[in-house]
Amino acid sequence: MPVSAAELAVEPLSAARRLLGATLWSGPVALRLVEVEAYGSDPSGPWPDPAAHSYPGPTPRNTIMFGPAGMLYVYLSYGMHTCVNVTTGPDGTASAVLLRAGEITAGHEQARARRPAARTDAALARGPGNLGSALGIALADYGTPLFDPASPIRLELGPELTDPSVIGVGPRVGVSVAADQPWRLWLRDSPAVSAYRRSPRAPRLDRPA
Repeated sequence: MPVSAAELAVEPLSAARRLLGATLWSGPVALRLVEVEAYGSDPSGPWPDPAAHSYPGPTPRNTIMFGPAGMLYVYLSYGMHTCVNVTTGPDGTASAVLLRAGEITAGHEQARARRPAARTDAALARGPGNLGSALGIALADYGTPLFDPASPIRLELGPELTDPSVIGVGPRVGVSVAADQPWRLWLRDSPAVSAYRRSPRAPRLDRPA
């Protein structure tokens, strides 16, 4: 496993923190990751997470989550939005990090053509569906090795962010179970970070699940 991918073969929140500030390339378009969301394992794994796709165990859709770190996991949300994830954790243990938002750093014209509804550059890849659209990532890209120099989609980890004052931490967006798990991380100074929206199906904090 390449050294960079090995840095993601850790527990989900640590992997998510390592991905903040990384650069994701898809052809000529690149973005800096400014918001990510960690997801854990099935009940037999070390990080049981009922909100994770891996929770029911391996299926045709989620099998890549049980593989090595540094692979692309792509799925459709509501049948239309392409959501982009990076697999994390040791090989054989499921976990992944959803890429929620990024700042376009290269290929602006192509990203704008793909996202004509975006009113500002900060909005081009704000939100997981918009991120996938701006990069032109499709379901056919499922399983792409992100640290292979020959891959059309590549991940470049930047310096590890160690100053807690620059990183926001909070609950995940839109999940109806484990809704208060503080596994969403973002860069506080980025205008591309998405708004927090709690699922209306999630139990209230003051009410038993």
